[in-house]
Amino acid sequence: MFSLSFTKQDIEFAEIKSHGMKENDYIELKTRLLNECHQVQKKVVDSAKAAMDDTQQALNEYGPNKDRYDSFRDQLISKRDMFSTQYQKAHSELTVLNKVNSKNINKIAEFGAVIITDSCRFFISISAGKITIDGHTYYAISPMVPLFKAMEGLKKGDSFEFNGKRQTIQDLF
Repeated sequence: MFSLSFTKQDIEFAEIKSHGMKENDYIELKTRLLNECHQVQKKVVDSAKAAMDDTQQALNEYGPNKDRYDSFRDQLISKRDMFSTQYQKAHSELTVLNKVNSKNINKIAEFGAVIITDSCRFFISISAGKITIDGHTYYAISPMVPLFKAMEGLKKGDSFEFNGKRQTIQDLF
């Protein structure tokens, strides 16, 4: 879980951006957010793949079972399988990112939308965490998290409450 904190600059930016952006600005920002998410997720995929390959290499070097109860080999196999699962999950998240259309201007809070509230900015895609673009913070969140569920289907000007905090959607694209 992450903690949300906002500066006066963040809130002022949300107010300015909600009134001064054109469609091309929206598309450019969404494309940059999407590219940043791709980079973050690609690192996760590469890291899991490298760990899986390293463990497989150690397993190959160790050789066949030394005896019937070879716990070290079993540990290596479990470790490799764990990294394999992480790799598959990270790769599937990358596939989900490929479904985001950065040229689509969303009218409601849904997958692929950028949502600017009076206190925070969100990119509904995958759980990639905090992303900074032009000195401003966005949170890439999955459409499966409770925070998104609280705002799902809402439009610009609508309000929602999450963890006792009320937020109003100032812009959505």
